[in-house]
Amino acid sequence: MSENDSVADTLCPVFRAETIVGDRWTVLILRELFMRNHRFEEIQAQTGATPQMIATRLKRLEADGLVERRAYSKRPPRHEYHLTAKGEAFYPVVLALRAWGETWCKAPEEGRAVHYTHRTCGGAAGLGPVCESCGEPLSRADLIAELNPAYKAEREARWEVFKASR
Repeated sequence: MSENDSVADTLCPVFRAETIVGDRWTVLILRELFMRNHRFEEIQAQTGATPQMIATRLKRLEADGLVERRAYSKRPPRHEYHLTAKGEAFYPVVLALRAWGETWCKAPEEGRAVHYTHRTCGGAAGLGPVCESCGEPLSRADLIAELNPAYKAEREARWEVFKASR
């Protein structure tokens, strides 16, 4: 039985969602798109996935309607990847994973990897899904991200290593 056949055999929304976004590389690719990294090389550098892994998952995300590919160069042909409305709707899941990871997967002295300010009220957004300052639901468009200096340095170092390996 194929994966699509098993999806048709259940009404379970968790099972169906897992068939689309249920692996580490797919979630990390979505994280990068939410962080506004749209180019293949940026995604590869920050996820550590092989080009084949990224290409396979981007094609699947495109086929499932979460991502659209947009040309930014004709010669040579180059594309960027952008979230669709369906892809943007995954953001609360990323917020929930972030909150769980910040709470259960790190030492307190490490600090939060990303601090969000809620544009609406100007206060600290916290870990979501509602703003810890004003109580309003959080959306990606309403958040201003500030990376922890250590996390920012980590991401910059990954990019430099990636560029040097090319």
